[in-house]
Amino acid sequence: MKTEINTIWTDLNEELYKFILSKIKDEQTSKDIHQEVFIKIQTKIDQLKHTSKLTSWIYQITRNTIIDHYRKTKHNNISINEIDIPEKDTHNFDYSNLTNCINQKIGNLSTQHKEAIILTSFKNYSQKDLADYLNISYSGTKSRVQKAKKILKENILDCPNVASDKSGKLLDFENN
Repeated sequence: MKTEINTIWTDLNEELYKFILSKIKDEQTSKDIHQEVFIKIQTKIDQLKHTSKLTSWIYQITRNTIIDHYRKTKHNNISINEIDIPEKDTHNFDYSNLTNCINQKIGNLSTQHKEAIILTSFKNYSQKDLADYLNISYSGTKSRVQKAKKILKENILDCPNVASDKSGKLLDFENN
């Protein structure tokens, strides 16, 4: 196992640090998160079932660690324009294109709905956190998030290259 960790470190060390730094924008915090990610990899490597998904698994740990950082620091002064929508899975071309489509649909939402989607879905704000951040009632926040999700779902399902079942569940996506 020690050999696996050394190989991962050699292959992904610099790439992961640059990824973290691009999301955090602070060198010291990025170094701390980088170290935390490798500790998690080392302690959880036995949980990985398919070694073919190692890189995706590592990036998921990295994204989750970054999200945990934001949760701990409660950045309530985040500008909605500074928030990155999740990274594309560059190893899966179909997912990458679907993500581009979704990102574009999110970008077309009103500011209120875009903010509700991004903060609750990608920055893991609870609806209560969002209510506090927006300084509106919890019930108002719930309504805003539900409305934003409904609009986004309708916009995505309207795409000609998206297939869904009668209930609106996404079944397939064709590349154009």
